[in-house]
Amino acid sequence: MADRGMDLSGIPKEVRDHLAELELELSEGDITQKGYEKKRAKLLAPFLPHITSVELSLPDVQQQSSSGPTSDEPSPDAPGPSSSSGSRRNRSGGARDDRYRSDIHSEAVQAALAKHKEEKMALPMPTKRRSAFVQSPVENCTPPDTSSASEDEGSLRRQAALSAALAQSLQSPDYWINRSVQSSSTSSSASSTLSHGENKAQPQPTSALADLLASTRIGERRSRPSFRGHVCDRRVYLSPGVPVNSRVSTKIQQLLNTLKRPKRPPLSEFFLDDSEEIVEVPQADPNTPRPEGRQIIPVKGEPLGVVSNWPPALQAALARWGATQAKSPALTTLDVTGKPLYTLTYGKLWSRSLKLAYTLLNKLGTKNEPVLKPGDRVALVYPNSDPAMFWVAFYGCLLAEVIPVPIEVPLSRQDAGSLQIGFLLGSCGVSLALTSEICLKGLPKTPQGEIMQFKGWPRMKWVVTDTKYLTKPSKDWQPHIPTANTDTAYIEYKASKEGTVMGVAVSKVALLTHCQALTQACNYCEGETLVNVLDCKKDMGLWHGVLTSVMNRIHTITVPYAVMKACPMSWVQRVHIHKARVALVKCRDLHWAMMAHRDQKDTNLSSIRMLIVADGANPWSVSSCDAFLNVFQSHGLKPEVICPCASSPEALTVAIRRPGARGTALPARAILSMGGLSHGVIRVNTEDKNSALTVQDVGHVMPGALMCIVKPDGPPQLCKTDEIGEIVLNSRAGGTMYYGLPGVTKNTFEVIPVNLAGAPIGEIPFTRTGLLGFVGPGSLVFVVGKNEGLLTVSGRRHNADDLVATALAVEPVKTVYRGRIAVFSVTVFYDERIVIVAEQRPDASEEDSFQWMSRVLQAIDSIHQVGLYCLALVPANTLPKTPLGGIHISETKQNFLEGNLHPCNILLCPHTCVTNLPKPRQKQPVGVGPASIMVGNLVAGKRMAQAAGRELGVVEEEGLVRKHQFLSEALQWRAQTDPDHVLYVLLNAKGVAVCTATCVQLHKRAEKITSALMERGGLNTGDNVVLLYPPGIDLIAAFYGCLYAGVIPVTVRPPHPQNLTATLPTVRMIIDVSKAACILTTQTLMRILRSREAAASVNIKTWPTIIDTDDLPRRRPPQLYKPPTAEMLAYLDFSVSTTVFTTALNGSSEMSHAAVSTLCRSIKLQCELYSSRQIAICLDPYCGLGFVQWCLSSVYSGHQSILIPPMELEMSLPLWLSTLSQYKIRDTFCSYSVMELCTKGLGTQTDALKARGVNLSCVRSCVVIAEERPRLALTQSFSKLFKDLGLSPRAVSTAFGSRVNLAICLQGTAGPDPSTVYVDMKSLRHDRVRLVERGAPQSLSLMESGTILPGVRVIIVNPETRGPLGDSHLGEIWVNSPHSASGYYTIYGEESLQADHFNTRLSFGEPHTLWARTGYLGFVRRTELLGATGDRHDALFVVGQLDETLELRGLRYHPIDIETSVSRAHRSIAESAVFTWTNLLVVVAELAGSEQEALDLVPLVTNVVLEEHHLIVGVVVIVDPGVIPINSRGEKQRMHLRDSFLADQLDPIYVAYNM
Repeated sequence: MADRGMDLSGIPKEVRDHLAELELELSEGDITQKGYEKKRAKLLAPFLPHITSVELSLPDVQQQSSSGPTSDEPSPDAPGPSSSSGSRRNRSGGARDDRYRSDIHSEAVQAALAKHKEEKMALPMPTKRRSAFVQSPVENCTPPDTSSASEDEGSLRRQAALSAALAQSLQSPDYWINRSVQSSSTSSSASSTLSHGENKAQPQPTSALADLLASTRIGERRSRPSFRGHVCDRRVYLSPGVPVNSRVSTKIQQLLNTLKRPKRPPLSEFFLDDSEEIVEVPQADPNTPRPEGRQIIPVKGEPLGVVSNWPPALQAALARWGATQAKSPALTTLDVTGKPLYTLTYGKLWSRSLKLAYTLLNKLGTKNEPVLKPGDRVALVYPNSDPAMFWVAFYGCLLAEVIPVPIEVPLSRQDAGSLQIGFLLGSCGVSLALTSEICLKGLPKTPQGEIMQFKGWPRMKWVVTDTKYLTKPSKDWQPHIPTANTDTAYIEYKASKEGTVMGVAVSKVALLTHCQALTQACNYCEGETLVNVLDCKKDMGLWHGVLTSVMNRIHTITVPYAVMKACPMSWVQRVHIHKARVALVKCRDLHWAMMAHRDQKDTNLSSIRMLIVADGANPWSVSSCDAFLNVFQSHGLKPEVICPCASSPEALTVAIRRPGARGTALPARAILSMGGLSHGVIRVNTEDKNSALTVQDVGHVMPGALMCIVKPDGPPQLCKTDEIGEIVLNSRAGGTMYYGLPGVTKNTFEVIPVNLAGAPIGEIPFTRTGLLGFVGPGSLVFVVGKNEGLLTVSGRRHNADDLVATALAVEPVKTVYRGRIAVFSVTVFYDERIVIVAEQRPDASEEDSFQWMSRVLQAIDSIHQVGLYCLALVPANTLPKTPLGGIHISETKQNFLEGNLHPCNILLCPHTCVTNLPKPRQKQPVGVGPASIMVGNLVAGKRMAQAAGRELGVVEEEGLVRKHQFLSEALQWRAQTDPDHVLYVLLNAKGVAVCTATCVQLHKRAEKITSALMERGGLNTGDNVVLLYPPGIDLIAAFYGCLYAGVIPVTVRPPHPQNLTATLPTVRMIIDVSKAACILTTQTLMRILRSREAAASVNIKTWPTIIDTDDLPRRRPPQLYKPPTAEMLAYLDFSVSTTVFTTALNGSSEMSHAAVSTLCRSIKLQCELYSSRQIAICLDPYCGLGFVQWCLSSVYSGHQSILIPPMELEMSLPLWLSTLSQYKIRDTFCSYSVMELCTKGLGTQTDALKARGVNLSCVRSCVVIAEERPRLALTQSFSKLFKDLGLSPRAVSTAFGSRVNLAICLQGTAGPDPSTVYVDMKSLRHDRVRLVERGAPQSLSLMESGTILPGVRVIIVNPETRGPLGDSHLGEIWVNSPHSASGYYTIYGEESLQADHFNTRLSFGEPHTLWARTGYLGFVRRTELLGATGDRHDALFVVGQLDETLELRGLRYHPIDIETSVSRAHRSIAESAVFTWTNLLVVVAELAGSEQEALDLVPLVTNVVLEEHHLIVGVVVIVDPGVIPINSRGEKQRMHLRDSFLADQLDPIYVAYNM
């Protein structure tokens, strides 16, 4: 496809037009890719004679040999193989972007990616709302050279040949976008795919789609797909014949296709019901390489030479040079431009250090109470750019015998790691800090001008050490310079993998011995010149550039980090100008110099005898060294002077390569198999060069030291010769302890290695270095990684640096900054999971980023055989930095886990890397018979799961018989016998009674409505009439008016005037479904129904007759209707169900007159309702038990109902509670939404309510009316919050009803308190009920749904077999009761459905009883409590709705359980809902925080569901608050949400497709 990059400007216009048409056809899907390629080639053939046959080949890579230096790297000014991609788009960042090139590794990555070329897998790209994540402007983004310490090492090596093959495979971005799957005839561009380009000779295979997720197995690693899809908004046929016009569903289809690849061999059968062991344990692979060598023998360094004139202490050396060589230069510092600023001589260094020592001991505090005593710890806070002040402070402390603790300059109160530095200062007992005047001025201050108290720091006293503030010592004062002993000389800080900062104490004798050992190993001579680019406060920069240099009177030239950023060649220029003999650098500095060397033709490096590479222990340093040599050999650099070394904060210098003699052969390289390394063994890589790691030696162990290799975890057992282990060192020149932390010290500084039998090999203690490596031929030391960068996944070890290097070899890196990548692991579901976080360039497009991410996944999978769990890109400059510009890994990890990372792109791959999920359950075949359970007998110690309320009894009073028959007669009877008794009081938001109704008022108003219906409606008996009223007494009157007229009332919630488009169609649907002949409503609502706004959403011309009841006739009706039988229909109960099924299909439940009166009687008995009682109702009055309490119960029982419309609470939150207090209400009914409003809105105002006199001690029962599992957390927090207002903890309880029976349970006054049980969630997923103790892992607390009503029987039934179950099973709740609904009012006449739901029989056991199916799952448990009859009480526990349960992995999940976990995952998740779509679990989370937090939720949601429910989330959708639909009872409508999602109507902030 070389013609892709050609310049088309020279081609005739008509040919260009033809090409444009072709592009269009391809993008529209009217032509196949193959056809497109053919036609395009034909058009371009006359203009391309020389290009068409060219294939880009990879450059030859020279093989390593021991005969002489070779290079892994072409010189940067040679044109790289990426020229074809370069012609397509200007490289951002110029030549610098060529850093970190390693042909060998890049070729490996390229080959790995090529493996994926054949797979035509389309991976959906996340959907992101346009407004989200405005990138930070380009100017304040990190330039590409901010790499440092940690970042460059891993990055230094994988990339060149990659671009060549990628140029071949990738072509241009629009190529990807226009590429489409030719899978089947139904949709040519339904889901396009990012496949890698192929040679024209190969036919393009069509991607046949396998059976949907049928073989989803997460097991051994397999090659990942070629990712990426641009989706055209076309109609996609997903299930037979159902077109879904939506980009979301197309993407889900793509995701499913991605997951359809053949998975690994099936895992062994696994599941034990009550097993604590959840994880699938992977079987050990018999082919795993194992170490075969003999046990290693400790390696001895050369003996430390005895030199006659060694000083007895380092201070003595300084004193000697200060006196005898006062004019000799000690230190030259540079300004920001790289020019020398000033030179400090040995004389000046000595005199200033002396002054400082005197000042510290004698001038701080008083003579009797000095602030500092010898042995105290002092912090040294100096910037890197001021080394002279630091030198003086360090040596001043040594002379004063106080212990210097050099730390970084804190830049802000919230500095990354500032808390941990505080921990270091605290553990070392530091209370005094030395700093320079300039630095002090730059520290953050409080408004009062004092230095800010940094987070986590102890209180500090600051002392400025500029010369003008120091006092000259008196003539008779001399510092005490004792011979070096084991007292601590200085403390060097070290950050652990977890981020804690500890101080490594180095004793005076270790300091001296280390200087001697370095002098011997590096052959330092008096008066040499050394160029130091490293940080002089710690590590090699301190040991060579501050300590050993003074020991040997060396002239040190320091090149600070700031100078290197401005002028990367500055250190090379210094070497050239000063003829320096030694240079101390990192790989990063080699790179920068190499990139900038073009401007400097005349530099000469022949003076260097030793180029010490401080991070040469990093395996990726080898390519930098080779490349640098390749460029500068022509400038006099000799190959044998490059000396990589290995060091650790605990053991100081571990090993260093000695400079070789001129012309000697360079040491050989080790080319190791990464597969072997991951198992901890050394195998020379022979067969698969893609996964090879080339490492260079770091020379021999230090003089006077003894080294072993021990196993990195467990007891320190000696390794075998071919095994990778941790290097441990015994030497007088190492650190002695972690200061102030004796416990941690023992495990690191006092290790005694043991042999295979477990016996110690000697008495001498070794120090762990934290370096992983082995000893090669000739006792050369090789290091392959660090303990802190070790990631152990499924028992295999991977090195963070290796992963970084692979990620950076994926070209083109236009997407991320090379030096800003963090790799760490997090523990999710019993194993470590690898996470990579990188900073994205501000100009990277979504397409580029996603493409880079998906290819990194492939490369790492192929080369390291490990799956990435998460790959996140964050905006430039947002990762926490270490003081020298590297990435603060532990803080990044903490931000990731706490949801504070704020990524702008994220890709999660749980499907591919979570391989330890338990095997999916195979459902047993449904076969059932009497043998399964013998009715009446105890089988296996289990009872039949059934329970019943008490008997309804017979009505004795003669006068009541009539009123019990029909509610309409009950109202007439009450109007005659007790006309002035107030039945209803309606309150407004101020708590004022705006309307009351006595028995006679209600009766008379109902009569007037009857007249209006007869006059204006032209209705027949039995017609349906819709009542459209706000909550109030008009609604009740209209209901009885309909009963009086012999028509069937249908109560409907009125449309919301501010939101007609959403609410009016529902009203219209109910009116149409119920075939209403007439609508009764108020004048206001009538105007709304006929308004222009209404016309926008429904057809207002076809409304049935609308009667407004504000203006009623005065006449009474001639007679009132009396139904001929009690089985006649009384009213229709239209419910807003949580599943689409009942609303759309079944419309509503039919309630007969008999059912209505039995229901009212049952409630009257349960709640002991009499005419003298008052109850308060804060419920919606349109359906279910809410309607019964609002409209029916008072008329039947005669008690007074105080009505509080829930919408009034939005204007006045305390209304309901203050009403309870004011009227001294004993019984109240509310909904969950009301309870939630009070809990959230009034939780903090209990004191104010108490002050206003609100007292809830009168409340005996507060019943929440619902059709769901009791929300235990909400009821408990409500009880706790309002306990202070006198609310009894026993008062709150719940009711339970369903479509088939509006009231099954209701906590009355007489029954026992509702009980709470804890069940095991693992068993519940298997439809088993196993009770556990409170607080048990994986336990779920469930509250009884209230006492079963009189006359009601329930039984738990297997929904598939329809056989009764024992009480240890979860099953469907079936109910038998005289007040069950008589059927669904349907427009279809589905008799079979009616029979199935309302009149169904058990398959065995009790075949004659008719039961109604509630559609809810639950179980019955016999409790220790006694019921009203004196028997033990049977409690019914509702677990969830059968239609909403999720069948995943063969198990049954309840959405609410997953949602509870999700809502806990992050503080910004306001609400969540889950549903499945073709075996994918979709989680929708409402984001209450800022949009930049949206992507933080994706990994947290995935983690929590995996940890707590052992499920992999397929899609995470982040939406705005209020998007999840909730019905009037506060129940989530998950199916509506699902439909909206699939129809792409949610306007999500972000949609992430987990792979």
